[in-house]
Amino acid sequence: MSDLDALWDEEADEDEQLEAMQRSVNSGTAWRLEGSVGRACMAAITDGVLMLGTEGHRDYWGNYVPSRTEVMAGTKGSREYVINHGNVPIDLE
Repeated sequence: MSDLDALWDEEADEDEQLEAMQRSVNSGTAWRLEGSVGRACMAAITDGVLMLGTEGHRDYWGNYVPSRTEVMAGTKGSREYVINHGNVPIDLE
């Protein structure tokens, strides 16, 4: 299964889907795919399940999406935000 296949695979478990979502955020692909993928990834970031990528990216519309190091520690998208929400950050690098 490729990195993004789990986004659409109904048989992928939650861990596989979250890892695929984190990979797509890290690479910036989440912000360039169909809108539902970006919205799902942003919802997971807002919920403290995923963190922003290691680099900033531009979305389809040219808006800048910052990296996890460009936001303040403890705020949405940071590693600390994920931990503060009781989740384990998905480190793929």
